[in-house]
Amino acid sequence: MNDYPSSPAPAPAAEWERRDVELWAAIDTYAAEEDFRAAVGRLVGELPDGDPTGLFERAAAWDSTGHPDEAVPLYRAALEGGVPGERRRRAVIQLASSLRNLGRPEEGAALLTAERERTSDHLDDALVCVLALCLTELGRAREAVSLTVAALAPHLPRYQRSMGNYARLLLADGS
Repeated sequence: MNDYPSSPAPAPAAEWERRDVELWAAIDTYAAEEDFRAAVGRLVGELPDGDPTGLFERAAAWDSTGHPDEAVPLYRAALEGGVPGERRRRAVIQLASSLRNLGRPEEGAALLTAERERTSDHLDDALVCVLALCLTELGRAREAVSLTVAALAPHLPRYQRSMGNYARLLLADGS
């Protein structure tokens, strides 16, 4: 289900990335969602047409302004185009979240399950959070809570071992 190119497209220049980070940091300063999407569009317009990074950024802008229906095809196109670096994993997570928001949690859960098996990085906890939401929508709340507790346990100042055990027991005791 996750048949996206293994060779990523080239990443934009560092200066472009800096401006992208600044733009996203300022999202809440835009009076209207259209203004933010237009600003993203201007920045993305500096990239070649069809650039997977640009597709991802447009998808994220639609998604972040409450339009997952507009975001889904752009996330898919970004992934199919080989969106590079961390954006690839973010695209999978955000696509799955958008699918859940559109009433398609089974698709989201399948994407995230495959992604969990594919790799591990600093986005693991975010992936688990979205997967837990998808599983909850699918009536698999015990599994969702188990995943969430297991993801949270390493961050606790104490009780890591106990919480890890409780996370496993939720699945062992569940039907």
